[in-house]
Amino acid sequence: MSRNDISTTATSKSLSLLLLVLAVALVAATAATGIHFQPGDWYEALQKPAWTPPNSVFPPVWSLLYLMIAIVGWRVFRSRDSTAICLWLAQLMANGLWSWLFFGLHQLPWALTDILIIAGLVGALVQHCWNVDRWVSFLLLPYLLWVLYAASLNGAILLLN
Repeated sequence: MSRNDISTTATSKSLSLLLLVLAVALVAATAATGIHFQPGDWYEALQKPAWTPPNSVFPPVWSLLYLMIAIVGWRVFRSRDSTAICLWLAQLMANGLWSWLFFGLHQLPWALTDILIIAGLVGALVQHCWNVDRWVSFLLLPYLLWVLYAASLNGAILLLN
């Protein structure tokens, strides 16, 4: 291996690590909105469908999903696929917005609109990446299913209140 090959490999590894740190930081910033806007007494007073999970389910589920979303972001950044990067960033911004709309502003209709946008963006990212990086699509499927479940929960709470 030549000195040039070693330098290129080291640069590539450094860039990959930097992209991983960037993806984790962006996901952590998004997760912080969920930490900042907690359910609280307002949420407890709402009528909820019988299939609403206990509040204790949400932190571990979201922790795992956010880990997977960060890995997806890292892979998407490394791919340099501008469509995938834009979709990933857009779903992340919409994700962070949902907690503010639902728990912060108590705007159930806007939160429902936002979560449906999240589902559409994640679905588009799954579809876009299917032939490019199938692992990205597989990693996003649990997130997509959870978002669809959360959207139905958001919709049911809207109808009940």
